[in-house]
Amino acid sequence: MTDTGQTRIQSRFKACAAEGRAALVTFVTAGDPDFDTASAILNALPAAGADVIELGVPFTDPMADGVPVQLAGQRALKAGQTLKKTLAMVDAFRKAGHDTPIVLMGYYNPIYAYGVERFLQDARAIGIDGLIVVDLPPEEDAELCIPALEAGVSFIRLATPTTDDKRLPKVLSNTSGFVYYVSMTGVTGGAIASYDAVGEAVARIKEHTDLPVAVGFGVKTAADAIAIAKGADGVVVGSALVERVRLSLDAEGKATEKTVSAVTSLVSELAAGVRSVAKAAA
Repeated sequence: MTDTGQTRIQSRFKACAAEGRAALVTFVTAGDPDFDTASAILNALPAAGADVIELGVPFTDPMADGVPVQLAGQRALKAGQTLKKTLAMVDAFRKAGHDTPIVLMGYYNPIYAYGVERFLQDARAIGIDGLIVVDLPPEEDAELCIPALEAGVSFIRLATPTTDDKRLPKVLSNTSGFVYYVSMTGVTGGAIASYDAVGEAVARIKEHTDLPVAVGFGVKTAADAIAIAKGADGVVVGSALVERVRLSLDAEGKATEKTVSAVTSLVSELAAGVRSVAKAAA
């Protein structure tokens, strides 16, 4: 492992396993509904129970995202969010003393426009722990994945129900931090058809890697989180959280005094659910 960016994620999953539970991974969109409110949400997530934070980088063409995350990105972009401002949010988060691992999740275009070398240098300096870039397959590892690993930043890959045993080793070849298993075919925000099928998929992935496997797409409630936590090393929740943001806004789409608590209250419910599932401590 190289440096803190990769070891912080590893350490957090190990700590959760030592407690005999799965990790709660929460997704929110940077800059939604505005920079200050999004920053307040980010800073409140650790105390609410988030073990790892995925911070979405708004993009104009979010092909893997369902309607809730698309709308969150649109709100953020309308409010002026940029990749530079997203890095500034994380910088302030670290300077406030938070050590919760942060993974930036998004698309390659903003990073490419920023400049890969400059981006990785800045991301590493402020404490970005990992990247999920959904439109860069393993065949494009030289673009960002390999440089990120060399810079000490984990590159987390998505595996899906259509990732068969022939494809899986390629997907896992340069993955670090954890493996993100997408519980369904389609975009974020759908419903999980079969928890048993998800558990079987996680077990199959674990035959190919020692990395933790976190499951996302379709986890909306504490009950969902409990069901997934029984077989996975991590439970990822995103669309339900950004929908809480939307429902808290006023008639003009502006943040209210309820916006931050609307998100953190659900995170606390999810965290309690995940922590209620006892496993054999590692």
